[in-house]
Amino acid sequence: MCGHYEVCQHLLESGALCERDTFQGERCLYNALNDRIRNLLLQYDFSKSTDPLQPLAAHTTSLLSRPDPKTADITVTTYDQEFALHKFILAARSPYFAEKLAQQPDTASWKLPPKIPSQSFNSVVRYLYLGEASAELSEDEEEQKAILAGIDKLGKQLEVPTLFESIIDAGDRRLARQRRTEEMARGRDQFATWFRANVLRHKVHTDTEKADKVKWDKNNAIFADVLLRADEPEDEEKDDIPSTQKQVRDTEGPLNGIPIGNFSSEQAQAPVALRKSVLFPVHRAMLLRSEFFSAMFSSSFREAQDSPHLHIIPIDCSPQVLEIVLTYLYTEKADFSLEIAVDVLFAADLLFIEKLKQRAAIIISTLGNGGASVVESENPRGETAIEDVVDIYDVIRAGWDTRVHRLEEFGARYIAYRLERFIDDPEFAELVKESAMRIQGRQETDTVELIDE
Repeated sequence: MCGHYEVCQHLLESGALCERDTFQGERCLYNALNDRIRNLLLQYDFSKSTDPLQPLAAHTTSLLSRPDPKTADITVTTYDQEFALHKFILAARSPYFAEKLAQQPDTASWKLPPKIPSQSFNSVVRYLYLGEASAELSEDEEEQKAILAGIDKLGKQLEVPTLFESIIDAGDRRLARQRRTEEMARGRDQFATWFRANVLRHKVHTDTEKADKVKWDKNNAIFADVLLRADEPEDEEKDDIPSTQKQVRDTEGPLNGIPIGNFSSEQAQAPVALRKSVLFPVHRAMLLRSEFFSAMFSSSFREAQDSPHLHIIPIDCSPQVLEIVLTYLYTEKADFSLEIAVDVLFAADLLFIEKLKQRAAIIISTLGNGGASVVESENPRGETAIEDVVDIYDVIRAGWDTRVHRLEEFGARYIAYRLERFIDDPEFAELVKESAMRIQGRQETDTVELIDE
């Protein structure tokens, strides 16, 4: 029969957490039966209960078992099994695949030597797709050796040096978790490098009126299968219109030898600066992290159908905001300034990316509260007031429109601390009326949301 120490050790090795600086963790330590168990709990202390890269890893791994919508573009065949994979993931994670696919980007299949067991390649694929490092070993000792030898050989061929060590260390739960954390961070960095060198590097700048006419072949060197289009805001273009105009003759008689005749009306017009758009070549496999795109590509819409050229999907946001959204989908990174945080909030709400939406809300509310970590990066010497960066009324309305109560609370608190400044502002009175109009039913004690906050 197992003792208390063995039970605790088994739970911790299976993934249970005991964290310092949390109520549950401190309670565990305080109520430990003896010093041996207390030291064991401290030994397995982790600073984070969840890995921030887990959503990216979980999505990437899920692509291996997600038949609909179809996003795979290469088939790797062993002697008894086929694997539907994604070229951009293989190129990002394996230098060998990156070189091979750069030379022959239209490769649709790849065959493994017959001596390599399918179980070996299955372990390699899960590792490349940010899954847990493990090997499906049978009870037969010779077969075990063959599978491990196949993993070692593939790791060297694909230039993934940490693969075999991760498989070997899988038996040690603590070491395996540490290696997995390191590998997810390495995988994220590889995705980020590949994203910058391919997707961002090959984005297309064009006139808005010509954007829908861009033709991008389905078989391309960066394996993109859809184009996302974002248009520049119209007001920014007005400042670019040149003020100089061609002079038009409006007097009678000869003008010092200047020829007289009919002049085209086009010559009399000032050149107009055309609105610009940016097209991003991206991969449906990563866009599926958004429920908006997941529903689109799983439907009978035109964007889900095959075509010789990539479909162009317009997104209602600026190119700068769309780049932030794509960076998050590919790398789990979401670094942006307060100036565009509200725009990112609306884009994330449009595309149903809840985590990015909450990130934008945190940036807005943290800056407004004067959080040192954010303010130091945006306003190191306190020279800029929050009103110079965003409109607090727009923040509150954004909270209403995107159903983020945190922003309404922040806006109300911000105004309350500066009530003398806002109390006589007609726009504040209008905002209170808007809040009152949001009441949908009579309450036991009537109140206005904004005033109540």
